[in-house]
Amino acid sequence: MVRLLRPLVRGTTYTRLLHLWVPMLFVSPWFLIDDTTLWVPAVAAVPLGLVAGVRGGERVQARWLLTPGGADPVLPEGPSVTWRDRLRTVVWLEVRMALGWLTTFACVWLPVTGYWLVRLALGERTGTFAGEPAPHWAYGLLVPLPLLALYAVVVGLGAVVTAAARALLGPSPSERLAALEERTEQLLERTRIARELHDSIGHALTVAVVQAGAARTAGDPEFTDRALAAIEETGRAALADLERVLGVLRESGRPVSARPTLTDADRLLESARASGAEVDAELTGPLGSVPGPMSREGYRILQEALTNVLRHAGAVPVVVRVDVADATLGLEIRNPLPAGAADAGRGSGLRGIRERAALLGGLARAGPDAGDWRVRVELPLR
Repeated sequence: MVRLLRPLVRGTTYTRLLHLWVPMLFVSPWFLIDDTTLWVPAVAAVPLGLVAGVRGGERVQARWLLTPGGADPVLPEGPSVTWRDRLRTVVWLEVRMALGWLTTFACVWLPVTGYWLVRLALGERTGTFAGEPAPHWAYGLLVPLPLLALYAVVVGLGAVVTAAARALLGPSPSERLAALEERTEQLLERTRIARELHDSIGHALTVAVVQAGAARTAGDPEFTDRALAAIEETGRAALADLERVLGVLRESGRPVSARPTLTDADRLLESARASGAEVDAELTGPLGSVPGPMSREGYRILQEALTNVLRHAGAVPVVVRVDVADATLGLEIRNPLPAGAADAGRGSGLRGIRERAALLGGLARAGPDAGDWRVRVELPLR
């Protein structure tokens, strides 16, 4: 019994009733003018539904009046995009108007019927009911029926109009495709931001750990001062990178041109040298002419490769080659292969390098080569 009466205490029941009444606020004046041409409002709804913006307004009403909290993902926002959407809007307006007529009729005449049954139960005789009058108690038993019918109509038609809204105002195939593309773009952006944080912060922490460990074991005040200076500089650079990444999150329209590029590679090389690594670097070709996306991703690939060297091999000699030639950007990082490197090449850093290269149509290879660990990345510039 409690479950049966639960819709009476739900606000959605009454907002749905309001939604069904809204069309009648505009149709009722016409009924007072001429009740013999009730088909006129139904015909007038046809050109109205063909207006693109009407679908957007109907969707807003349906979201906030038919669904709890106005957050039904089946009812997106936006006007009609295709003629198919406009025709669906026309059908929706006709269905909404028909259900509105039924609801209004039930809300008016069912309570009136209940009122007359109460009067008859009290012994009053009117000309409304012809024939032999029934006993008073018989009318009393009929009094709850109009109220139960009204309850069923209000709850039932509310559920019907909600289902109709989801079917007729729901997303079209083109809207579903657009939503899917938007969701894919969001996931790609989140993946890119996660990779940015991993590369930048991971590099800074690796440099700081290596420097702190070396300073602790060196026992040389001068070396300790240099190590602390390198940690400070790397930390500041990491904070700047973090601010750039967070800026993308705070301001979706912010340009990505502020991100570091290969022209800033000296900062990475000096950071690796400050960590104790002997870096033999050679940068050839017009790095400034490399397209922005390629240059930014190239910087991150170089950063991740150097971070992997410091993390897994320590302060070892590193050979870095960056060259721009024949419409190809090439990056090669080579270091002595550390002992016990049987599981090399399975980390998330190398996976990130391969993913970056693949997204740009390039190729990344990593593995042992003549006693060294070699990372080679080639990115097409055209």
